[in-house]
Amino acid sequence: MKKHHVLFFPLIIFPILLQAQSLEARFQQLLDSVYTANEDAVGVLVHVESPDNGISWTSAVGLSNRSTQEVLHQDQPVLVASNTKPYVAASILRLVEMQKIRLDQPIKKLLSRKTRKLFIRDGYDLDKITVKHLLSHTSGIQDYVDDDYFNFVVQNPQHQWLKEEQIKRTIEIGEPQSSPGTKFSYADINYLLLTEIIQRETKEPFYTAMQDLLKFDALNIQHTWFEGLEPIPDNTLPLAHQYSDQQDWDSYNINPSWDLYGGGGIATNSKDAALFFQHLFEGKIVEDESLLKQMHTYVLPQEESKYCLGVFHFNFGYEAYYHGGWWGTGVMYSPDTNSTVAVFTLQKAKRSINPFLGKSIQRLLLK
Repeated sequence: MKKHHVLFFPLIIFPILLQAQSLEARFQQLLDSVYTANEDAVGVLVHVESPDNGISWTSAVGLSNRSTQEVLHQDQPVLVASNTKPYVAASILRLVEMQKIRLDQPIKKLLSRKTRKLFIRDGYDLDKITVKHLLSHTSGIQDYVDDDYFNFVVQNPQHQWLKEEQIKRTIEIGEPQSSPGTKFSYADINYLLLTEIIQRETKEPFYTAMQDLLKFDALNIQHTWFEGLEPIPDNTLPLAHQYSDQQDWDSYNINPSWDLYGGGGIATNSKDAALFFQHLFEGKIVEDESLLKQMHTYVLPQEESKYCLGVFHFNFGYEAYYHGGWWGTGVMYSPDTNSTVAVFTLQKAKRSINPFLGKSIQRLLLK
């Protein structure tokens, strides 16, 4: 009997391994073909985390530096810009899970006295704006990011922005856009206020608190940090260069503070980004199932907004929870495959590659 089992076990495992290898080969073929057709994307990083298929696969094509022609390494980190928002949202949900705050709680007493005064003077009723409104971009708060903001950054690329300066700019630009809870309007200011809440509730710098709240150490997320606020983690490769030809930008030449305090700011590699989404939606970070479900539940009717609490919820013939970032990053988790695909494209003008590759890989996993 023992000999029979020894012989039978490999016969069971071999087709599973063959299928995993076949899928990984198809991922690489897909990535190579997309890059061949879009070499002006500079470089593309991909990670697929699919535990049910036994797959944890990372790859890269192209260059990490257009000027030196340095080859892109698959483990190089990038600035993920607005892909920071799911991390902030999950941190807030952890504070809710710990019963430190509530989703329906008005933000008035959660903000600093200085921030409260600024918003109240500008006509905002902070007793009506809740934590959930900030998370879902339904607060009605005017954002500080507009064309003039980008023009200033173009002309002053090394300007060191302070969070207080960006909040002040929100107040100076205009009055409330809409009543709380009535309209989706994507605005980084919502997430700057959320990191202020994290900082006040934990009594730690928000970036330090987030590492603890999100269980980075326990979940082996080792190469993720807020660029400019924290030291680069040990054994982490240099950031890849990211480009926006429209602004003639190389990320190395722009002070990261322009997009740093919660609306953006995180630097990470594709594997860490995928692992974060995978662990999050598997319930390893926010363990309360009903609370986690709210993260991907529509706040407004879905025809008005597919944004939930820190992620977009799409249906592509399968369910997908997604967020993208300005520089050209995208991360997608599908509960239908229990898999996450992270795609980082180094040329902003080519960021449509991200959802294309993400959706194509998820379809391969569905077969």
